[in-house]
Amino acid sequence: MNTLIFVIAAYLIGSISFAVVMSRVFGLSDPRTYGSKNPGATNVLRSGNKKAAIATLIGDALKGWFAVWLAQLLADRYEVSEAGIAMVALAVFIGHLWPVFFRFVGGKGVATALGVLFGLNPWLGVATLVTWLVIAYAFRYSSLAALIAALFAPFYYGLLFGVDEKLFAVVVMSAMLMWRHSKNISNLIAGKESKIGGSKTAAATPKKK
Repeated sequence: MNTLIFVIAAYLIGSISFAVVMSRVFGLSDPRTYGSKNPGATNVLRSGNKKAAIATLIGDALKGWFAVWLAQLLADRYEVSEAGIAMVALAVFIGHLWPVFFRFVGGKGVATALGVLFGLNPWLGVATLVTWLVIAYAFRYSSLAALIAALFAPFYYGLLFGVDEKLFAVVVMSAMLMWRHSKNISNLIAGKESKIGGSKTAAATPKKK
């Protein structure tokens, strides 16, 4: 029962879409209505408001970290197993992809996944983040960096901690993240993917009635 409560709580935390929340705070259009229509930091950046994009990135990453960190902190007290922690990690990520508070229309999960990895272990998070930064700097494609980082994350976990329930969660999360980037993969192959710092699709602020 305790594990179920932890998992539901993690899903609800993950369901807080900071792209939508921060867009409302900064008076921007709903990120699900312009650009890639993806409620994530990259699409919020297309509005031209860097502060909103940074706030979205931090918020989405922190919720992934917080859910896993809190679960691990309380696991012994409430007799939640390692498998339960793995379920929490997946639940907060799934909450971001399909948020109950926003009609199940969520983001692609890059920032939240990174937060989850940091929650599982800081070194795992650092290794994955460095991979993202290196690929992003070298090729200027945010989506490619996310895909490569997602591909390597399970290998990093296996090398650091071996095979366990949490590794399974990382593998599933990485697979789902790559699936959510299927359109980006097609664009990369076709040479149509937008580069970091490339042209932006401006998002108008909500019109006053």
